[in-house]
Amino acid sequence: MATVMEKAEAHRLIERMPQNATWDDLMHEIYVREVIERGLADSNAGRTKTVREVRAKYGLRE
Repeated sequence: MATVMEKAEAHRLIERMPQNATWDDLMHEIYVREVIERGLADSNAGRTKTVREVRAKYGLRE
């Protein structure tokens, strides 16, 4: 589920970017922010896994 974008925050994100930033740079920043926001929402909702669970899923040793 997409989060609501705050226009002022979008402006701040663009203002922090270097003068020679590309559209790809902007898209990357937006993507990173969205992933972080989704992760925080999952964490706040208790949708987390322990390191042990993740390692077991991928067959990794502890």
